[in-house]
Amino acid sequence: MTPDAPAATPSGASRAFPAVIATLVAVHACMAVTRVTASLWVLDRGFGEWTVGVLQSLFAVAPIGMSLWAGRLADRHGFHRPVGLGAIMGFMGAVIALVALWWQSLALIAVACLLCGGAVAVAAVAIQREAGLMVSDPSQLKRVFSWVALGPALSNAVAPVMAGLLIDHAGFAWALVLGVVLPGIAWAMALRVPRYTPHAKAQAPRNTKPAWDLLRDPALRHLLVVNITMSACWDAHSFVVPVIGHAKGLSASGIGLVLGSFAAAATLVRLGIVRWAHRVDEMKALRTAISVAMAILVVYAWLPGTAGLMIGSAILGMALGAVQPMVLATLHQVTPADRHGQALGLRMLASNGATVAMPLGFGMLATASVPFAPLWLMASLLVGAQWSARKVPLHSP
Repeated sequence: MTPDAPAATPSGASRAFPAVIATLVAVHACMAVTRVTASLWVLDRGFGEWTVGVLQSLFAVAPIGMSLWAGRLADRHGFHRPVGLGAIMGFMGAVIALVALWWQSLALIAVACLLCGGAVAVAAVAIQREAGLMVSDPSQLKRVFSWVALGPALSNAVAPVMAGLLIDHAGFAWALVLGVVLPGIAWAMALRVPRYTPHAKAQAPRNTKPAWDLLRDPALRHLLVVNITMSACWDAHSFVVPVIGHAKGLSASGIGLVLGSFAAAATLVRLGIVRWAHRVDEMKALRTAISVAMAILVVYAWLPGTAGLMIGSAILGMALGAVQPMVLATLHQVTPADRHGQALGLRMLASNGATVAMPLGFGMLATASVPFAPLWLMASLLVGAQWSARKVPLHSP
């Protein structure tokens, strides 16, 4: 499953593409295993649900602080140094979580969550940058970043199941042992990617400005607005489904089916982009996704029963699932080649900032008004995102 176009990097780099994706899956799976195990452990020890919320937010807090630095690190040193650092952070996080179980320490669990979240931030920026270097034309960017988007989806589907089975049959400690092993697998996969001097390194004198300077480019600003708004729609759906499902009298399994239909549709649309990337126009796809998402968010609360919510979630999942490959492909076209890492860091900072802030805002809004108000709020914000999407020209600086 390698890109069809010749590599833009040294010979053999495109053949290493599966190893790049496997590296991302392993690093992300370490975080997913630690997240599930830590959440279940604190509940098992009698801590309140609010503790789980705090721990979940810590996984997004670390990327907020590290994303810009990770982007500059990737631009300066390429693939292996950031991925190695991410693997070390993930390994340390899982080990500290193991020690926390032994000492019954909630504080150490919190440190482990921060480290594993930071590991993904550092490694993912370098992986996304490396993937972009492995192509030679825009249609290949869409195909490559669809595979990149599938990596976290795959780890989110498999890692929690493996962690749950280990917890049920062997205990919490063995689930975290899996978390300890996964960073080693990530580094083993990373070693299969050829080492070479980054193109950006040859232009180092040009890359001395801070990442915030990139926001002078209107195209990047508008693209980040689209990315943040669509990411917030994802969070709004995750927040509202249990609330609406409970209000409609759906069972827990029914609510799970609704959430599962969303995830399955998001995965399928990314596979479709892989297959038909050469026929997809990035900005037309983004504008279509925004329009579809807007329509579904407006009517979602009135969809009938489990089947209706599953259909609505699947359509919304297809719209939102198409966003990340298109945003990443467009980002590589509207930013200078020697600053792709910084641009990716800015995107990660914005996305994780929304992930931390928006759920709290959704909770306050739903409490003060009606449960499905967050969906209407996001539908109105998508009007601005649609305007921003029309302001993004495709060009290669």
